[in-house]
Amino acid sequence: MTLLQDIYQKSLYTLSGHGVRQVEVLKEAFRHVPEDVTSDIYGEGQIIAAFEKKMATLLGKEKAVFFPSGTMAQQIALRIWSDKKQSKKIAYHPLCHLEIHEQDGPRILHQFDVTFVSEANRPVGYEDICHLDDSFAALLLELPQREIGGVVPPLSELQQMVNHCRKNNIKLHLDGARLLEVLPYYEKSAAEVSALFDSVYLSFYKGVGGIAGAILAGDESFIEEAKIWKRRFGGDLISLYPYIIPADYYYEKRKNKMKRYYEISRYFAERFNQINGLYTKPKVPQSNMFHLYFEQGIEEIEQLLKLVYEECGVGITASIQKKDNDYFAEISFGDAVTVIPETVIEKMFLTIKQNR
Repeated sequence: MTLLQDIYQKSLYTLSGHGVRQVEVLKEAFRHVPEDVTSDIYGEGQIIAAFEKKMATLLGKEKAVFFPSGTMAQQIALRIWSDKKQSKKIAYHPLCHLEIHEQDGPRILHQFDVTFVSEANRPVGYEDICHLDDSFAALLLELPQREIGGVVPPLSELQQMVNHCRKNNIKLHLDGARLLEVLPYYEKSAAEVSALFDSVYLSFYKGVGGIAGAILAGDESFIEEAKIWKRRFGGDLISLYPYIIPADYYYEKRKNKMKRYYEISRYFAERFNQINGLYTKPKVPQSNMFHLYFEQGIEEIEQLLKLVYEECGVGITASIQKKDNDYFAEISFGDAVTVIPETVIEKMFLTIKQNR
């Protein structure tokens, strides 16, 4: 365990997420579930069917299917579009999840011919994809783009990309792992944003704070094919209700809090940017997250965060990442920050400012 991980776990308060992931998170979700609720069996049953219908309605799609992981769901979505087009040509951002977190799965399992669009330090824009022709099967867009601080393209530019894809029969897939968190910035509903895409993925353990699991949504024929691929990938566990119940519980608990998380993110970014030697990317958040950069070496950063923990009881981050020669922490706001007293928050900012 690293110094920062140890500090973070011992902290009375933490900035990111919804708190420590421990068994109480699971117990809370099941506390009020009647004992006679029947499990799903290999993807069938009332509990899974009702949740899939609920999520399809949320996203404005004909059908939806629950997956144990987003990695499985997204590769399957692209595989379906690839097979329909009889083309292995897929396009996405160089820092998307499929590229940097899936052990080259898209190429090894599906033989996708991947084209990167956009530079790594900014979101995909129309100029990045306007050269894609009708030989491409699909374009994946992530909203918001986690690896660059939770940024998104403007809606007007997103619509331009949609128009180009439709004109060239390129299917548009939404990596909406954190879709709910970006809706306050766009001032749109989940269905309104999802309407721009042919298929949509939504995570239940990130901003929602469930245990695990994902939804893939689209038209009826797409989802029926996705169910077949889910079985091929081993995603039809004997029962998925241990994931579905927490997914539904924490979705209902937090679905109306996304605007508050977004507003908190903007407030904290403004305060951090007022301290010499600290800055955020983006400067003004577009979701509930940003990257906090430190103009210091790693040892100085660790000592500063240790001091904040000792004097304020606040754990700012469990890890520091390095990009080129810069060090940063990913901050993603949820319920955890809402329980920190204002006096503690002020003391935290003062401690950081005085020890820069």
